[in-house]
Amino acid sequence: MAEKVKVGFIGTGGIAGNHLGNLSRFEDVELVAMCDVAKDRAESRAKEFGGRPYTDFHEMFEKEELDAVYICVPPFAHGEPEFAAIERRIPIFVEKPIDITLDKALRIRDAVLENGVITSVGYNWRYSDAVQKAREKLTQFRVLGALGAWMGGMPGTPWWRVKSQSGGQHVEQTTHIFDVARFLLRADAISVHAVAAKGGMRDIPNYDIEDISFVNVVFDNGVIANIQSACCLSGWGRVKIEVFGRNLAADITQGRAVFVTGPDQREEIQSTVNPYEQEDRIFIDAVKTKDTSQILAPYPEAVQTQKIQVAASLSMETGKVVFIQNDQLVVA
Repeated sequence: MAEKVKVGFIGTGGIAGNHLGNLSRFEDVELVAMCDVAKDRAESRAKEFGGRPYTDFHEMFEKEELDAVYICVPPFAHGEPEFAAIERRIPIFVEKPIDITLDKALRIRDAVLENGVITSVGYNWRYSDAVQKAREKLTQFRVLGALGAWMGGMPGTPWWRVKSQSGGQHVEQTTHIFDVARFLLRADAISVHAVAAKGGMRDIPNYDIEDISFVNVVFDNGVIANIQSACCLSGWGRVKIEVFGRNLAADITQGRAVFVTGPDQREEIQSTVNPYEQEDRIFIDAVKTKDTSQILAPYPEAVQTQKIQVAASLSMETGKVVFIQNDQLVVA
């Protein structure tokens, strides 16, 4: 590999800007290609960060020698970009959520494993040192349950409000809470039951997602969780996870963790790192060294989180408990 890691982007809007800002500051990275379905956006990013603009990622792969590619597309657009990179055995960083379905994610996972491709998924909460310290501290307790939430207003992106394109808020935003629950609890889900309500956003055009939802999860270590989503709010929000056990109440966000373990026993842990920068630095180092041990959310791990979200969607549709049995979702 050349001295600098040559990186291309598929999808250059929104969250891609965070990664581009980080990578542009890394002396061992060269941004060589910007691909987006919006030509003006690809050209604007290329002008700002370098590289050649494209509107077709197949053409980008044909013309560029890439050491790694970032796939920062909307949920419904995943699939073809990943398979094209995997076919060429190019390491991929995939932004969350990895899809709105499970079947496609499973096929991508299997292709990744078959081809030995380095992967990382943008579950940046895992890279917060406050979250990591909280995870370690939780091993001192018998954890019993958790409450999580991503509640706030509705993002303005047009595709976000369309269920077939975003999957709904529990897929698009609350995915971080489902994932950090798995990370903190060191567990996978075995059953999911979800309820949702609509009707409060009827004045919004092209809107068919849930306004609010509650998802109950049973994990394989016996811990239970309730995870809430809402996109109908204004001027108020809640983005956190709380973990409970005997003599334990932990309030955890991306930036800090507060543990209350008894009367007058309170400990606060503040994050000292930028988790977005951490996940990018670790991915680039893995591409350079082939050592993936520091990547906290490789693609197969993200699939485990995806199972919970898709099971929740299925439960909302059927009104029934959905069991997660290996790679199968089974309606009770």
